[in-house]
Amino acid sequence: MVGAVLVAGGAGYIGSQTCKILASAGYLPVTLDNLSTGYAQSVKWGPFIQADLRDREAVLAAVKTYGITSAIHFAAYSLVGESTSNPAKYYDNNLGAAVAFASALIEADVKALVFSSTAAVYGNPQSELIGEAHPTVPINPYGASKLAFEQALYWLERAHGLNYTALRYFNAAGADPDGEIGESHEPETHLIPLVCKAALGTGKALNVFGTDYDTRDGTAMRDYIHVVDLAWAHVSAIKRLLAGGDSQTLNVGTGSGVTVQEVINTAQDVLGVPVPHALSPRRAGDPATLVADCGRILRVLDWAPRYSDLPTLIATAANWQKSRPY
Repeated sequence: MVGAVLVAGGAGYIGSQTCKILASAGYLPVTLDNLSTGYAQSVKWGPFIQADLRDREAVLAAVKTYGITSAIHFAAYSLVGESTSNPAKYYDNNLGAAVAFASALIEADVKALVFSSTAAVYGNPQSELIGEAHPTVPINPYGASKLAFEQALYWLERAHGLNYTALRYFNAAGADPDGEIGESHEPETHLIPLVCKAALGTGKALNVFGTDYDTRDGTAMRDYIHVVDLAWAHVSAIKRLLAGGDSQTLNVGTGSGVTVQEVINTAQDVLGVPVPHALSPRRAGDPATLVADCGRILRVLDWAPRYSDLPTLIATAANWQKSRPY
């Protein structure tokens, strides 16, 4: 075994996939999750501690029991609309609880933390490709609370030597190719699972919001990264920090965008059935394009996307939705 990693939010969509990849790479993933949005059934590759981020004693005990030397923090609220209507909830958890968790790690002498951040920190794009130097002007409390913890990490490192990597990822999608775990959000708000559910008849017809954007076909364009590729990015970041790497903020994406209409067309080709959908006006605050400049992560980490082509994203997501047990 390479070492033990404490994974806060390891019962969630991306966290559980990362636990699987950690285990395959020789690490022991130790999940810390209060199950407010995660699933105990998704914890399959290491010990499970049901506790909140603020439970200092649980964090200290986990570090001592398993000899933990690094951590990954996924445990955040992530619904943009809800963050706008209830910003206190998002700052309380995404900043307050996260700082409490980081403080417990510092007390336990854990020196390496990978933080699951988001492209929402950038706000409205000012360039075709968004690099890490793009201005950070969030337009919702979700993005603002994530950025606030990034800023806290900068000062925690300076004061206490907690090295970190903040991974700002764009649109996570797809599911475990083996079908063991996948995306199980309630409510589901992400495009690719909604497309799959519409095609499979297990969900409502898809609403396409906006057909007059300045894109190839008028529908909004996004950068989709497969959850397995995303998980490997976290593992590569942990490996680098444990080898003495410095703190970094990195985008995680593919560097190319696909439109909503292209997702629908590809799903119809891959699944062989139509995707029922309706065209609706734009939603306020939705930019035309959000695509990552991934140059830095390709230089800094031993990582590159392997599963993030659109047919694979859709096929794995649909396979999970067909047999989804929870």
